Amino acid sequence: MSVSRAHEEWSSLDLLLVLACILCIIVTVKISRYVKRRPKHRSVAILVLGDVGRSPRMMYHAESFAKLGFRTHLVGYKGSKPVSSLASLPHVHIHHLSEPPTFFRKVSFGLFALVKIAYQTISVLHALMFSITYPPEFIMVQNPPSIPTLALVWFVGWIRASKVIIDWHNLGYSILALKLGHAHPFVMIAKRFEEIFGRSAYAHLFVTRAMRDHLVSNWNLTGRMAVLHDRPPNHFHKCLPPEVHELFIRLGPSSKDPSLTDFLPKPNVPYSTEFTMTSWPSRDSRISSQYSQINMPKLREDRVALLVSSTSWTPDEDFDTLLEALQLYEERARAVNNGPQSSPTEKLPKIWMVITGKGPLQAMYMSRVARLQEKWAFVRCSSLWLEAEDYPLLLGSADLGICLHASSSALDLPMKVVDMFGCGLPVCALDFKCLPELVKDGRNGMVFKGSRELADQMEVLLKSFPNSTRLETLRSSLRGADKLSDTHSNSNGVDWEWCSWADNWNRIVKPLVLRDAEHLD
Repeated sequence: MSVSRAHEEWSSLDLLLVLACILCIIVTVKISRYVKRRPKHRSVAILVLGDVGRSPRMMYHAESFAKLGFRTHLVGYKGSKPVSSLASLPHVHIHHLSEPPTFFRKVSFGLFALVKIAYQTISVLHALMFSITYPPEFIMVQNPPSIPTLALVWFVGWIRASKVIIDWHNLGYSILALKLGHAHPFVMIAKRFEEIFGRSAYAHLFVTRAMRDHLVSNWNLTGRMAVLHDRPPNHFHKCLPPEVHELFIRLGPSSKDPSLTDFLPKPNVPYSTEFTMTSWPSRDSRISSQYSQINMPKLREDRVALLVSSTSWTPDEDFDTLLEALQLYEERARAVNNGPQSSPTEKLPKIWMVITGKGPLQAMYMSRVARLQEKWAFVRCSSLWLEAEDYPLLLGSADLGICLHASSSALDLPMKVVDMFGCGLPVCALDFKCLPELVKDGRNGMVFKGSRELADQMEVLLKSFPNSTRLETLRSSLRGADKLSDTHSNSNGVDWEWCSWADNWNRIVKPLVLRDAEHLD
């Protein structure tokens, strides 16, 4: 090769290198200007590393921010339909994350976890850095999951000068420990990760006082801190008979399970359902038969007792306890109702136990239910999946709620109980450390420790149904606790406040997010 030709090739290479350097400088400057834009006033990105439609607390946050005039970006996975009120708000924008290809689920747990984390990292960074054009004033993140979200929002908050708010629902490492055990290296790494990246934030929100006290004392959190108990939205309420009637007309196909055919009262749609009935005006009515109309629906006297439990079918809810309690109730109902000296005031009703939700243990438990209820005469158990609009209506139509939430950390509270209380539904709840912050035993519900105690409570509350005095006493307590000013002291001397989500959010979170905005105005 001649010297002149070699010199020409080196000159060309030098030119390419110079052009590449110039291009890198331009791209770096552009990205730097992009990510270092001043955060947009009154805007928020809410990150849910899960199905947006199955994250009610974060949807309620988004709705509250939007009603306050914030440009609200809700980031999470596509799945269940979000609450309809979000779609009607002009300031809400939903950004869906992409999921890893399904074939990765066939590999080992460790490899799949690494691939999933890498995929989530890219997807979340793209959403927070590029899909949301202007840096949000706040980034709110749901915890758990902790990995990789806490590190990612810390990084994005630092780069884009956004204030990070961590909403502590539970401790992520404690959920992982249910599967792997507390001594597993992954669990120990996850705990350390959560502690490091969750320690510092603009603000920390906690679902219980117990969680706040634990994290402040053990992890030395820095930032503003507030306890935001879960509360139901305003549209959760006790249903009137016409609403019950309309709901079960819609849910009619769901009750076509062969095991329910001869168990529930016979419906005659649209005049009657399994739980409601209508009647024609009396013959003495002066209105001619041509213009006669049926009366408003009312609850059937021969209806079965409707019990509801909501779940994600995960290991932190022990459904063995429920199945054992249902078996005990079946045995007692047979003995009481078929006894030679049974009286109407002592009789126990048939019960239809409806379990809502989806999850990994659903198929296993429902196959066990199918075998058990082949021999049951007084109990049926069904699994239903409801649209977001129908879920509060089912709770508002039910007679008793059952909560089996055990809490992996013993520091969070079950959202399902909050929903039930919002619909005026008394609850029997499995006992754990901080449950008294929500359930007052004998006042708005009853607390049990095992299947036998749950069966006892079901028997006491449902005796002489539908005219049970004990059940009505609990309902009355819930009706009387719907004002923010109503405070009740529990056994630990801590006041219990009950109100709507909007009232609670405006009292706790609104001052936090408007504090700096007021200085800018």
